[in-house]
Amino acid sequence: MIAAAALAILAVVCAIGAWRFTHARWTYRAPHVAIVLWQALGVTWGLAGTGALLAYALEPYRQGVLHGLLSFVHSAFDGGYDAPGPYDVPRILALITGLTALSVLVVVLLTAASQTLRARRRHRVLLALVSHDDPDVPGVRVLDHPGATAYCVPGLRSQVVVSAGTLKLLSPDELTAVLAHESAHVRERHDLVLLPFAALHRALPWSRLVRLIQSEVGLLVEMAADDAARRYCSPRRLATALLRFGTAGSVPAPQGTLGATGTCDTVMARVQRLVNPVPDLPRRIRYAIVAFSVTLTSSAPLLWLIPH
Repeated sequence: MIAAAALAILAVVCAIGAWRFTHARWTYRAPHVAIVLWQALGVTWGLAGTGALLAYALEPYRQGVLHGLLSFVHSAFDGGYDAPGPYDVPRILALITGLTALSVLVVVLLTAASQTLRARRRHRVLLALVSHDDPDVPGVRVLDHPGATAYCVPGLRSQVVVSAGTLKLLSPDELTAVLAHESAHVRERHDLVLLPFAALHRALPWSRLVRLIQSEVGLLVEMAADDAARRYCSPRRLATALLRFGTAGSVPAPQGTLGATGTCDTVMARVQRLVNPVPDLPRRIRYAIVAFSVTLTSSAPLLWLIPH
């Protein structure tokens, strides 16, 4: 029962930490580090929550969650039950609930990944038909559309796309800033960062906390791309480009892609951060957060393996 209690406490701590974390603003000073911590909280919560149920259900085997599951499967295929202790209705219900919750999380993640890949594949085919290269913006696909839009299609064959309206709307410096932002999305694979949180929202669409988490991680991803773009351009140029997109009524990015803009609130938060930058978190604090995230992520798998 010790492992089950420890996993349950860990799941509750992660849930409370995530709720408090949605209101934190130090994350804007170190978006990359904050994203790592968000990923650690999400992975740990999923493994700890399902692991607590399975640890209670498989406690009679006294082999831990992972080895207990293997023993349970062997006994089920052998047509018998070889656990040394009682196996009552609450443990059976806990086993069914834990396996169902774990299966839902895995299936939803795989489904979200599959749908995203299909959407990107369709969009690449469409881009081959309706977009073209432009010598003024090498390596970028240009859409003959009067609206303002800029986005990237991540993947092994990644593409950065802008519209003809964007080329007319932005100055050369502003366009350079936007393209650097989109290239950062592609290079740092921010689509993989967002995928688990989108899958969690699919699994728990009724949860206000999950919606807040997905929105917060999305904003941090955009801020991380802004930070990468600042190495190649002026922050104020990127800020003015974002404001131009907002006033021009930018076209939303297609499904499965990452766009340069978002909601009005997120755009204004990014503009404020670019125009009035705050000091980065001290290096020792960033290293401490990363070390804590690694420790947190490894805690649930270790509790799955420890016999109890």
